Amino acid sequence: MSHAVREKIMGCWLGKAVGGTLGQTFEGLSGPLTATFYHPVPTEMVPNDDLDLQVLYAVVMDEMAQPRVDRDVIAASWAAHVAFPWNEYGVGMRNLAEGLAPPHTGSFDNWFTCGEGAAIRSELWACLAPGDPDLAAAYAYEDACFDHAGDGIVAAQFLARLQSLAFVESDPDTLLDGALAGIDPDTGIARVVRDTRAWVAEGLEWHDVRERIMAAYGRSDFTDVRPNTGFVVLGWLAGRDFSERILICNNCGEDTDSSTATLGALLGIIDPASIDDRWLAPIGRDLVLNAEITGIQPPATLDGLTDLVVDLAERLGGARPDPAVREFDPASHGIDVEIAWADTTTGKWEVRDQTELPPIGGAVPAGARFAPHTLPGTWVRWRRDDFENRILLLKYRLNARGRSSVRLMFNCTEHYRVWLDDVFLYGAQGSQFMFPAPHMAPVGQFHDFEISDGAHELTVAVKCPPPGREVAEWVIALVELPSALWIENAFR
Repeated sequence: MSHAVREKIMGCWLGKAVGGTLGQTFEGLSGPLTATFYHPVPTEMVPNDDLDLQVLYAVVMDEMAQPRVDRDVIAASWAAHVAFPWNEYGVGMRNLAEGLAPPHTGSFDNWFTCGEGAAIRSELWACLAPGDPDLAAAYAYEDACFDHAGDGIVAAQFLARLQSLAFVESDPDTLLDGALAGIDPDTGIARVVRDTRAWVAEGLEWHDVRERIMAAYGRSDFTDVRPNTGFVVLGWLAGRDFSERILICNNCGEDTDSSTATLGALLGIIDPASIDDRWLAPIGRDLVLNAEITGIQPPATLDGLTDLVVDLAERLGGARPDPAVREFDPASHGIDVEIAWADTTTGKWEVRDQTELPPIGGAVPAGARFAPHTLPGTWVRWRRDDFENRILLLKYRLNARGRSSVRLMFNCTEHYRVWLDDVFLYGAQGSQFMFPAPHMAPVGQFHDFEISDGAHELTVAVKCPPPGREVAEWVIALVELPSALWIENAFR
């Protein structure tokens, strides 16, 4: 591998570290923001899962006698070395622990299929396939399918193609055209890239383009890959130099550490010398990982990571993935519950509040007739037209599998109440803010408690959606504390 390519790989990691460090302070905030530099100014690189996981993959593959990129290597790396509970990461690890294999770990029962988690891991695949966008995208798929589906995978492939092409091309239009050429034009990622390019070409200010991106692609999940990919393209096209570009991207808000790190890495590949020293000086070149990455010996510096990746690319020799194909029937992994219907006007509860549910501390409804039912998983969308009465009652089996300190999350669009073994546990008013990540679930939509070993009965009462809302949606999770990692088969 040539010296020029090595310098671009080094530029990739430096740009990634700069963008991730800048964006981490502002993660999850809605834009537009007004940042002009790091806040606070760091004394070293801030650890970030965006880079951590790529370091992990590189180290694991480097230790193999014959390295290869495939979904089984990726899944084994997660099982042995990762303790991140966040969003799609937690779901992918839960599915793996329950016996599923990629790509089903990513596609099954996963509210976060379109999160940023795989798009932020794309650079390694580009660096292992510089100038070969098809190979880079094939590598990216093997990684992304562990915890994503749909646009969550497409985004990773698009970015891997873009970054791979950046080793041999610098013109933004040529790069974007080449990256888009390898993905489905009807996907959300292709649409947001086309729209963003068109809006910038109209001469709109970046604030106005950001507003259009959010109106068309935004939702309650600040990590959604569609608007965040739009922000990467917006920062790149609207800015004039490295600093202005990463600041525009960051100041769009949402998943700032991810989007800004992605853009920083891309710019670092295109021109390593474009990264101003004012961004590099505070963070140095030491490689700093989060404590949730365990059991590996990572390189001490970004220079060491670059050497490792250069060597790994040569050892891989352009080998394409050859994954095993596995069948999976989602119906075989449903959650068996019992359901009943209630109507407070017929006296199921002695006391109710304005939601038609019992007040805090109320009793389980008397006299309800339960029947067996199978839910598709922890994530349920129940049509309003399928409510047979005003209140749906569900009885889940619950087992903490030996954990004692737990968090129960029931993130639901409708009013609900929860009982454990017929004793009132908690209740919440409905929330249109869906963000079913147990580590940071919406306020009021989770409950922490101690639980005894063995099987328990969890009863949930869910109010029918009001007219005009067609679906009641919820995600239920039981996680161990303090890690917030999902407990496998907690409802089976």
